[in-house]
Amino acid sequence: MVDSKQQWKAWLYLAPAIALLLVFTVWPIFNTVRMAFLENYSGLKAAAGMQFEFGIGNFVKVVQYKRFVQCLKNTCLLCVLTVPISTILALLIAVALNSIKWLQKGLQTIFFLPYVTNSIAIGMVFAAMFNIVGAFYGTENELIVTAGIINNVIEFFGGKPINWINYGSTYEANMFVMVVYIVWNALPFKILVLLGGLQSINKQYYDAAKVDGTPRRRVFTHITVPLLSPMLAYVVITGFIGGFKEYTSIVGIFGEKMGPPDDAGRLNTMVGFIYDALETNSQGRASAAALILFGIILVVTLINNQVSKKRVHY
Repeated sequence: MVDSKQQWKAWLYLAPAIALLLVFTVWPIFNTVRMAFLENYSGLKAAAGMQFEFGIGNFVKVVQYKRFVQCLKNTCLLCVLTVPISTILALLIAVALNSIKWLQKGLQTIFFLPYVTNSIAIGMVFAAMFNIVGAFYGTENELIVTAGIINNVIEFFGGKPINWINYGSTYEANMFVMVVYIVWNALPFKILVLLGGLQSINKQYYDAAKVDGTPRRRVFTHITVPLLSPMLAYVVITGFIGGFKEYTSIVGIFGEKMGPPDDAGRLNTMVGFIYDALETNSQGRASAAALILFGIILVVTLINNQVSKKRVHY
């Protein structure tokens, strides 16, 4: 406890951090709310001295936008598909890593590498893997198509190449690529959190189960998962929050068009919608979309918290 006579020193030390938070966090939040309720707000028009009426017209325009439902659908679908898959895989990998003591450090480093690598760069690598690289004429003037790494693997096992992300590709194929990439990119952080939770579990529970001859599956479902539930709840909640903010991974694979060449914007998300509005100098519409996204994330987080109260064992 800081002595009341010395509190001014504490406030003095905190002043730079508080000033930065006020300027770069608190004020932008208030300004976003303000712009969202100013009809057709535009930064350039405001700089020219134009006045804007108070209303909910920006929200109406966001909802009426022809691709709004598609953006919302893509965002929700990516969350629903990637969060459970990545959480289950991270749990299984963390349990396996916790059992392999002599390789644990090296494997931890390998699994954590995607987390410290630029998302756009990783997306470009995935795009190259799933891409149809090109076509050329062989020695007998026959057309040879270079299908890419993933399609080469499929052909090796007797399958037919799939058009994953190129012109004429299907929505399902595009979404499959995105799910694979997002799950792979989300694993490192979740593995690290769950592995830390596993290492903090009291070993007496496992010793008692071993003495009783409890099968491994029962140990996993009745000891590991319940005692790891606080960490599982944390990675699920943060996973949904991150999923609803998905944007860079799609840009990394499909570029700024957010979709294949013949259907630009097919995989656009809510965050992509906000960036599109900012590019057209429609800050009011972008702010309204940001508040809608905030509301969705808040509702999902509250639901997760309510479920966690009944399922999490502290």
